[in-house]
Amino acid sequence: MPATARLLPGAPVAEAVLAETAAAVSALRERGVTPSLATILVGDDDASAGYIRIKQRQAADLGFTSPHEHLPANASQADLERAIDRFNTDPAVHGLLVQYPVPAHLDYDAALQRIDPDKDVDGMHPLNMGRLAVGLPGPLPCTPAGIEALLAYHQIPVAGREVVILGRGATLGRPLALLLAQKRPTANAAVTVVHTGVPDWPRYTRRAEILVAAAGVPGIIQPEHVRPGAVVIGAGVRYAGRRLLPDVDEACAEVAGAITPRVGGVGPTTVAMLFRNAVRAAQRASVAAPA
Repeated sequence: MPATARLLPGAPVAEAVLAETAAAVSALRERGVTPSLATILVGDDDASAGYIRIKQRQAADLGFTSPHEHLPANASQADLERAIDRFNTDPAVHGLLVQYPVPAHLDYDAALQRIDPDKDVDGMHPLNMGRLAVGLPGPLPCTPAGIEALLAYHQIPVAGREVVILGRGATLGRPLALLLAQKRPTANAAVTVVHTGVPDWPRYTRRAEILVAAAGVPGIIQPEHVRPGAVVIGAGVRYAGRRLLPDVDEACAEVAGAITPRVGGVGPTTVAMLFRNAVRAAQRASVAAPA
């Protein structure tokens, strides 16, 4: 059976967000403020180094500066925290991220908590997760925010609809549930979070009007798990070397009404939201700075 679902690519969503970000950068630079996104990489993992290069290229395209600290693989926790502290205290740096994963001997969660919450462009600091939970302004986790933007861009109604998220991870499933349940035209949904620890999880996914796969289990969502005509967002992935293994089997396009592509769905929007968080951090800092 041929695929019939409407595709929901992330590239045009990212382009729209980055165009807004570029305009905000121009406005800041006219006021003498150059937005800055700092990055820290520990070790020599090829994939992580590649992600840093992508972010640095995007930063240059948008008019950001992008200071970078590359620590050796045997760096200590104290070394990592000193690098974080240097960027935290530098008023010229508005956003900061530590590239994940870090070597196994380091405590990434402790490093994350060390980051100034107002410079946390990943939106994953516990304070920012708390802001999200109670509806206060702050940087939003990038992939959940990208999913909301993707649905809005493609004019997928969310308010009042049943959204089921398969996956409860701290970076995706849980914050996405909080985000899509908030009272806002592009959210305001009835959200259910289910996970692989629930033996009958397909009972929930089959009733979803919007299904978000965020389990990180390749091919876990098969056509029989999808309500006919549903919107399916593939957000969970794993890699086998350089090969991307998505949660959503491609055959689901035969059942779904709309679906993200195997490659180029949620990914581009995640990077765009990182820079949206960074420029907003620069805007907040420029207002707070003494005259």
